[in-house]
Amino acid sequence: MESLNDTTWDVMISGTGLPQSLLALALSRSGKKVLHLDQNDYYGGAEAAFSLQEATDWVGHINLASKPTPFSAASITQHQIDEGLLDPRLGFSRAYSISLSPHLIYARSNLVPALVSSKVYRQLEFLAVGSWWIYDAKEERQEGAPGQGGNTILQGQNVALRKIPGSREDVFADKSIDLRSTRSLMKVLKLAADAEAHSTIVSESGDQSLPDFLASHYKIGSKLQAPLQALTLSPAPPSRTIVAYAVPQLHRHLTSIGIFGPGFGAVVPKWGGLAEIAQVACRAGAVGGGVYVLKKGIESIDKPVQPSASPTSAEGTDHLLSAIKLQGGDEVKARWIIGTPSTLHGCSDEIPKQQMMSVEVTHITAIVSSSLTSLFPPPAEGSPPPASTVAALPPGTIRPPQSVSLADVPALYLIIHSSDTGECPEGQSIIYTSTALSHPSALQFLSSAIEAFLFAVPGEAIAPDILWTLAYRQRHLISSSPPHSNAQKSPAGETADHKGNQRCGILHLHDLSPSLALEDDVLKDVRAVWERVTADDGNARGGFMQFEDRVGFGDEDDEDV
Repeated sequence: MESLNDTTWDVMISGTGLPQSLLALALSRSGKKVLHLDQNDYYGGAEAAFSLQEATDWVGHINLASKPTPFSAASITQHQIDEGLLDPRLGFSRAYSISLSPHLIYARSNLVPALVSSKVYRQLEFLAVGSWWIYDAKEERQEGAPGQGGNTILQGQNVALRKIPGSREDVFADKSIDLRSTRSLMKVLKLAADAEAHSTIVSESGDQSLPDFLASHYKIGSKLQAPLQALTLSPAPPSRTIVAYAVPQLHRHLTSIGIFGPGFGAVVPKWGGLAEIAQVACRAGAVGGGVYVLKKGIESIDKPVQPSASPTSAEGTDHLLSAIKLQGGDEVKARWIIGTPSTLHGCSDEIPKQQMMSVEVTHITAIVSSSLTSLFPPPAEGSPPPASTVAALPPGTIRPPQSVSLADVPALYLIIHSSDTGECPEGQSIIYTSTALSHPSALQFLSSAIEAFLFAVPGEAIAPDILWTLAYRQRHLISSSPPHSNAQKSPAGETADHKGNQRCGILHLHDLSPSLALEDDVLKDVRAVWERVTADDGNARGGFMQFEDRVGFGDEDDEDV
């Protein structure tokens, strides 16, 4: 790989996860010499998607890894119809695309306009997230019957799935909510949708828990608090979900509805979640001149030195050069070295300036033997058929692990994908669920939640079988500042040299947070790094993610990225 060694690289990016891939896309027309490496033999990093065989290989790699990885305790379980006989309903390996990142993308996400302005949206397909459901074990309803009015309630045996009213129109249509509660809910939704009004509430009551706030300000009881809590997708128990976090999340949900079509406000990428966006972004980086090398990670980073004149060096910079030793013995030189803490772990003593904390999340992904059709009704007249839906199981639905107080138990969220996502064959579906509950029995807690949920789904003669399960733990390194903190983050954790000139740098992109919806901080983080890297040329080649069409390429060309 003589060309790698002989070239002085402006930017070396470690890892092909979503943040790194978006940065490669942003730099693809900057004129910078970009080397993009990944120690894995696949794209996507922590946001990858796998066939069944690839998932099996990944589990083996995780459990035998000699170096620290964000993942641990990975396992796969297959359903057996008899001892030693696997269920034949499980399809062939390539019929599946199991996502490590089934995040929702709200219509108000800052990623959406960036994908449009960079033209890569032409290579992507997005599908609607339809109804939101809440598990209710206390309701007695007839299967498939409407509630007292127009509210849809789906029932299995002694349990029910109630459709969450996710907009003001839904609240008015739901006659099972009494008039007084309807008025109270309308006030809350109006408050959350009004950015100016909710900023005042956040400043005055930001540290109050959402349940206390709803009860004290709007006289909303616990039965109606649970659906509002569910719409925030809070990973914390209700008692620790504060107004400063919850109200902006409700605002995002409410103001996203109707942008892409009636009745829904979020989408998911087809073919494997965020992995598809990462791969498209990497292809754009390659078209723009970036060099991609898989199975080539960083071994170490030496102290930076002053560069000498070189015909292959970029002009007009005085940045120091760092020597980077790669796996396999190659050594390259670069001005900027960029990655997430997990992809740069152990390669350098430099760490991001802001305080970080580690959060471990337990995940289960399950392939189900039914299409679960009843969960995917059109969210509104004229809306596209949904391919994803969300179900919330409030605290207390599933018995918490031993020694865990109910007050410390968060709601559980299940993201269900139909075969329309391209992630499984027709007639099957995939359930993704996770919890940040720190307990040895967290895995069993999630398994019980999936079983209870499947038992509640109507339209099934018997509860569907779980054909295949992937379980694992994932460590996220995130900012320790609370969501409502006003503390200013340093630009992407940039490292200054000993003179404080910031002429050389290891720039840190953050890992994705454990949130179920993609957060705006991901793209903000990428932009901060892009601005630092391109600052010397005054960002002269255009704005961030603002690309013109390439001459000679049309809308249908794959290379038009």
